Amino acid sequence: MNLNKLAAAFALMFAFGVVATPANAADMTSWKKAVAKKVAKKQKYPRSALAREIEGRAKVRLHVTADGTINAHEIVQETGESVLDREIPKLVTRLNPLPALPDGKTELSFVLPLNWRLN
Repeated sequence: MNLNKLAAAFALMFAFGVVATPANAADMTSWKKAVAKKVAKKQKYPRSALAREIEGRAKVRLHVTADGTINAHEIVQETGESVLDREIPKLVTRLNPLPALPDGKTELSFVLPLNWRLN
């Protein structure tokens, strides 16, 4: 494994707050894909932001239990645009619950990056 791939793997593990062993790495990968799919399905672009062509990026820390329940969230980085920042808690509500965590995981805390970008 080259140094860049190794560094990226460590960054990903720390972002999700877990160290994956080879046995559960595939489970975590599948879980992350399922979460990404749900975020893509549930994330909405507020009409007023669309009308004013507002874009933004944010980061939210989610605390998840074994069954996928989001029991807490914290906005780590706001977009700086109030219309988008007000959408973050609404999105967290729509995402709850996430898919159940892979076997053996009782809880997980991770930072979810969010993007609102016009095409």
